[in-house]
Amino acid sequence: MTTVYIDLVFLLNLVSDYLLLLVGGRMAGAVLHRGRIAAGAALGAIYACALFLPGSGALAQWPCKLGCGAVMALVAYGWGPALPRSALTFFAASAALGGTLFAAGLMSGHPSAEADGRMLLCLFAAGCFVLSLCFRRVGRHTGGELVRLEIRLLGKTVRLTALRDTGHTLTDPVTNRPVVVVYAGALSHLFPVALCNHSPTDCASRLAAAGVKGVRLLPFRAVGTECGLLAAVRSEEVVADGVPLGPLLVALSPGPVSDGGGYQCLLGGV
Repeated sequence: MTTVYIDLVFLLNLVSDYLLLLVGGRMAGAVLHRGRIAAGAALGAIYACALFLPGSGALAQWPCKLGCGAVMALVAYGWGPALPRSALTFFAASAALGGTLFAAGLMSGHPSAEADGRMLLCLFAAGCFVLSLCFRRVGRHTGGELVRLEIRLLGKTVRLTALRDTGHTLTDPVTNRPVVVVYAGALSHLFPVALCNHSPTDCASRLAAAGVKGVRLLPFRAVGTECGLLAAVRSEEVVADGVPLGPLLVALSPGPVSDGGGYQCLLGGV
């Protein structure tokens, strides 16, 4: 007869689900809220404990498992354009961790994971090693982290999510300070004219004609673009995660800067 310690089951599943949800969100470029991720992980840990209750055989079926995973992803990431991609990467990371635990169980002689607490801890440590490798690979791929950004412009304040990208080196030629690149659609309600679906030169002309001061065209280089232009205006203040950065130049990107919709701005290493 196998003894199951429900507190150990809850703790191991809480930590592993938290890491899995973090991996899924980070790889998908989703906006990460640690409280929401913790709530999703707690839901998964409660479900894991419920599997050991008498008469819980139906909970172990695949439809219930998939449904619980979907609810966990919804709680952790919230409803938005990045949810499907985040949920898929979360399921992929879960499958990778499950495979790691199963392989470790086979090598230890416990393929069904019916082991004592020490064996569970060893298996979990092996899974954490795999997740740590994923984190390092993701960190090299994105080259940055997500931060909360407040931009005060034309007397109004907008709160967005930015990727602090170490590879983003665009600077203001006047002050030599970093430039915040923002998707124009995320700032459309601040300006008196529509900017979406317009070229940078058209955006600059429309803003200048509407009386917006300090409009300029900013040259830049990027992969696939030898010499491009972005319409730009000077903000009154930019605050990143509560840290004031001063009146940075804000460049308006005609298209989204994130393919998954997890962030709307690019910020250099300031």
